[in-house]
Amino acid sequence: MTSLAPLPTLEAAEAALRAVNPEAYARTRNHLTGAVTGLSPYLTHGLLTVPQCMAALGLPPQHKLAYEFGWREFFRHVWAHRGDAIFDSLHDGPLPEQAYCRDVPADICTAATGVPVVDEAVRTLYRTGLLHNHARMWLASYVVHGRKVHWRAGADWLYSHLLDGDLASNHLSWQWVAATGSHKPYVFDAANVARFAPPPWHSEGSAVDLSYDAWDTLARTPRALPAGDDRAAASAVPEPVCTPSPAIGGPVQAGLPDPAAFGRDARPIWLAHPWALGPAPADTQTLAVVLREAHQARPWSEPRWHWVTERMTELGGTVWVCDAAALAAWVDAVTTAGQRPERVQAVAEPHITRWLPPGIALHPAPRHFPEVAPVCASFSAWWRRASGEALPRRPHGGD
Repeated sequence: MTSLAPLPTLEAAEAALRAVNPEAYARTRNHLTGAVTGLSPYLTHGLLTVPQCMAALGLPPQHKLAYEFGWREFFRHVWAHRGDAIFDSLHDGPLPEQAYCRDVPADICTAATGVPVVDEAVRTLYRTGLLHNHARMWLASYVVHGRKVHWRAGADWLYSHLLDGDLASNHLSWQWVAATGSHKPYVFDAANVARFAPPPWHSEGSAVDLSYDAWDTLARTPRALPAGDDRAAASAVPEPVCTPSPAIGGPVQAGLPDPAAFGRDARPIWLAHPWALGPAPADTQTLAVVLREAHQARPWSEPRWHWVTERMTELGGTVWVCDAAALAAWVDAVTTAGQRPERVQAVAEPHITRWLPPGIALHPAPRHFPEVAPVCASFSAWWRRASGEALPRRPHGGD
């Protein structure tokens, strides 16, 4: 695992939270070298929570960082109400669905487009497992509007490699860029890149060096930008392998432990899964589990698996890889009629909850903002209802 990735430890998560400078973030957040928080992997995988971060930072409701935490919970709000519908276009985009290809071209996946902003974004993604929000939007805009790749294909590809890949935040952000979840396509130009990114990213004279009007026209026509040429291919990088489960070996084992070993201990069993890697509750014993079904449709890169299983090993000693039926049988084996239903406990997380057996007592995932119903069509509508505050201007998007 590259040393440029954040460490998958609770100590590193807490240190990152202490290091956040909200005012510097507000001033510089749009710049790739700005004072971003680095909290997103820890939030996605449950080492930190939004309520914990909001409390530690003491943010007023109208602070830009509070908005960003709000976006995370807004996307979860949409997912909770719309379910799997978020993986389809929420409404028509600028072109018919059939105008977009369903596979991300190889030159994009290997950073060989010849467009510096795109290739640097992909290299950064593979090297660190992370990508600045502004860079994610540039990349998504190029993929969808420039190369006419369906947003869903781009979203699935990016999700597999991001250490902070969250299905709600990632896929709904791609829909925001694609204009299937917003009112107009998100586009950018080379001057925007030059303003917010360091020199290696600058893309004057490249295929993306178009006016905003030209970009908007391109987004609404089937014409695509050209793929990278042989010169660009010479600097290609390999895409990390993606798999539906971590490699078996060492502390990562197939199957489940002998239930009798857990049954002899009267303490409740805490299920540590990839989206709940915070401290286990006091006076519990930990079982660290990866369910194959939860990753079958959207596999993870080897670096992401390494990051997650390193933390799971710290929590449970051994990481057990199994299917949902095996876990259900194991839960039945350790739960006797004379014991309380809270014998096995876990955090209810939409990435995995549908595959957890009914014998597990689920704890709601921590939230800072209250849930609202019915579903809100926009962040501004949700923000007014969830926070009681009016939104002065659109805080998301960076331009």
